[in-house]
Amino acid sequence: MKQALNKIAPYLYVVPALLLVGGFLLAPMLYTLRLSFTEYDLMMPPKFIGLANYRNLLTEPNFLTSVTNTFIWMIGTLLLPVGLGLFIAVIVNRIVFADLFKSVFYIPLTISAVATGLIWTWMYGPDLGVVNSMLRGVGLSGWARSWLTEVPANTISMIVAWTWKMTGQNMIIFLVGLQAIPQEPVEAAKLEGATGWQTFRYVVFPLMRAMTMVVITMSLINSLNQFDLIYVMTQGGPYRSSETLAMTMYRESFTMFHMGYGASVAIVLSLIVILLSGSYLRANLRQERNQ
Repeated sequence: MKQALNKIAPYLYVVPALLLVGGFLLAPMLYTLRLSFTEYDLMMPPKFIGLANYRNLLTEPNFLTSVTNTFIWMIGTLLLPVGLGLFIAVIVNRIVFADLFKSVFYIPLTISAVATGLIWTWMYGPDLGVVNSMLRGVGLSGWARSWLTEVPANTISMIVAWTWKMTGQNMIIFLVGLQAIPQEPVEAAKLEGATGWQTFRYVVFPLMRAMTMVVITMSLINSLNQFDLIYVMTQGGPYRSSETLAMTMYRESFTMFHMGYGASVAIVLSLIVILLSGSYLRANLRQERNQ
């Protein structure tokens, strides 16, 4: 009896985690999948309609706009916050007063996405906003515009706000990777006459593969699921021109009460997140095994 308990004891430790995952992740996901095959407005019982919601997605112009904006968000929030985070980490890792600079760049991360949206909405104000005032102050009045109501300036403006918020997080993770790199390969590259750029490209950056995977995967998932900042700054407008899939899911489900249609949008968004992040991780792990 004691021997049998010893065998199953390790599995008992993971039971609470499995219950939490099953109760708070798996069960809602299965319910959402089931709901996506129905027509449901919260008033009448769900009515099974098969794949009709998914067929409607393919012909709905607003959904196609949301897909386009989602991928623009994904590209923009991978290039800017990740690229700037890496660049700043490399610079901060080499200078004095590094702790001061780390604090300055990390502070925006401590501000909620809602507060970030409010701050940048004020900064993008057409008349008294900081951005337009600065442009007029340096003689670039022609560049001043209503940043949050013009397409595609509204989406780009929100990506800039998200970059301001998230760059500090990426910087810190990259800094951890830079400080964990063994110095022997770096010194060997310098002795061989490699320039600073060559040392970084061929020695330092490949040694940071694990941290780069973490940063890109987190940024990918966060960008695809982004909702609160968009809701505060534009609510997907004007005329749903800046909606992403997360915003469309909310609007269809909780504003228009098309719960079945909104659930189908949620399933599509989940599949995109799983496929993109899974493909990226699998490709990197395969490359590591082949090295």
